[in-house]
Amino acid sequence: MLLAAEKAPPHTGGLLALIPGTGGLLTVAALGIVLLLVLIIKVRLQPFVALLAVSIAVGLGAGLSVTELFGTVQKSDAVSMIESGMGGILGHVAIIIGLGTMLGAILEVSGGAEALSARLLGLFGEKRAPLAMGLTGLLFGIPVFFDVGIFVLAPIVYAAAKRSGKSVLLYCMPMLAGLSMTHAFLPPHPGPVAAAGLLDVDLGWIILMGVVCGIPAVLAAWAYAAWIGKRVFVQVPQEMLEAVEESKQAVAQDLGRGGEEKPVSVGTVLVIIGTPLVLILAATFSSIAFDPSTGRSVIEFIGHPFVALTVALLLAYWLLGLRRGWSRKSLETVSTASLKPVGNILLVVGAGGIFGAVLQGSGVAQALADVFGDAGLPVIVLAYLISVVLRVAQGSATVAIVTTAGIVAPLLAQSDPSQAHVALVIMAISAGSIFASHVNDGGFWMVAKYFGISERDTLKSWTVLESVLSLAGFVVAAVVSLFV
Repeated sequence: MLLAAEKAPPHTGGLLALIPGTGGLLTVAALGIVLLLVLIIKVRLQPFVALLAVSIAVGLGAGLSVTELFGTVQKSDAVSMIESGMGGILGHVAIIIGLGTMLGAILEVSGGAEALSARLLGLFGEKRAPLAMGLTGLLFGIPVFFDVGIFVLAPIVYAAAKRSGKSVLLYCMPMLAGLSMTHAFLPPHPGPVAAAGLLDVDLGWIILMGVVCGIPAVLAAWAYAAWIGKRVFVQVPQEMLEAVEESKQAVAQDLGRGGEEKPVSVGTVLVIIGTPLVLILAATFSSIAFDPSTGRSVIEFIGHPFVALTVALLLAYWLLGLRRGWSRKSLETVSTASLKPVGNILLVVGAGGIFGAVLQGSGVAQALADVFGDAGLPVIVLAYLISVVLRVAQGSATVAIVTTAGIVAPLLAQSDPSQAHVALVIMAISAGSIFASHVNDGGFWMVAKYFGISERDTLKSWTVLESVLSLAGFVVAAVVSLFV
């Protein structure tokens, strides 16, 4: 659902009705964004609650009626704006994030990450261990969330740094760059999936443009990681290594799996990770390359994100679970536990959908589009700058993405761009959402504490690394957009 599918007339009966036309709507928009930042940064209100409160305030301030926002008690009229905004985005996003989360959990607990990194370390050797760690983060980051990737891969970083006697930064920064790139640019991670749902883009285009923009970006980040890793020395945090090992043992005991398990095949891990990506891409391009036919319908069915991720999850259940001696109860336990952290993400994404729907329905989004259009900057540049400002101001990448998508949607609707071009705009938004991770971002503290890095050195390493990744990804997206 493209939020700006239709141009809604501005409302004039709101709290700022005395301010005429576009000026009043822009005032509402500015006050709404400021209020959002204050609630998240100063009041420390949970982002879901902050987005919901600001959406209601903006809607009322722009002149929407209570009935338009909330519907009626009888529920016999059209669905309210809040319900349609929440349901419209979650109907697309929730299933993908849920399936992707369970897939990542099975890969994590089964030992797939250790098998993959061990193979890469063996292939590249001790001298190129940082590159092996980077590739491990890149590949394993596709199906797992950023924080889970840190938890799973941190012991491998510790071991490599301890063997070499070199700085932990030399090994953790390339790995973090790989995890961050996939988290920012590729499905099934919440940011790109939410933006795709808000702007109505096939995930196949998101995957393709995510690879096109993300690979050069992560190469630039790896170059910086190699440079900073040789200049800032950080010792191996032995206490964290011991804590992680204890956690792994606890997980194994909870699952009731005693004795030695069969080792995980690297080929199996790559097949499971690659299956949904290949199926989704095949479905996207079959609609371009082939005329309507039964064969094309079959490809599009199997390659639908819901089906493709279900196929990959069932493969993981069989190849990494049942075939290696797991019980069905163990599979259910791991899958259920993995979904617990997802609730917060889905609520924030849903609230972002509400915010976008209110911006559109009240005419605020169109007023913003008119002003930004007069600025003369390309939409892709504006999308990046807005996302950067929101990210730096309040820290949450998801909030930055869903808010920016709602603002730029009417700008895109005016020019009727191709799916490929909208996907590149989403890449710019996603790139902006990871710029300059600092003290208001939970990821900053996770990196600092997990790898025993001081706040000052974390700013020198992690914050700059994220900025390099962000800028490089945006530059590639902007250049490619000139030809798409």
